[in-house]
Amino acid sequence: MDVDILREYCLSKPAVTESFPFDETTLVFKVLDKMFMLMNLEGDLSINLKCDPDKAIEYREKFPAVQPGYHMSNKHWNTIYIDGSIPGETIFHWIDNSYTLVVAGMPSYKRKQLQ
Repeated sequence: MDVDILREYCLSKPAVTESFPFDETTLVFKVLDKMFMLMNLEGDLSINLKCDPDKAIEYREKFPAVQPGYHMSNKHWNTIYIDGSIPGETIFHWIDNSYTLVVAGMPSYKRKQLQ
């Protein structure tokens, strides 16, 4: 799993854009202007994903590479270190879940733009 694979996966989703709004090393993926994933490009590769609060704790307990969201709400976001210890299929599932959670929190008129 590397930057290019993660980037292509995110960009394959409907209405996703990418940008560097914070600095030159944090790539942000948004669906209709709402963040669903941040990727740290400096040092060890890591991503921040939105997560159901109960699942966030469960994943942190199960996987040492999952930590509370760095510079994010620790209740709703996890930082995942892409070190090979978590299967790619699991990471893709978590990306899908983050995208879905963000979309679900949007007003209905915005969600309709995705259909």
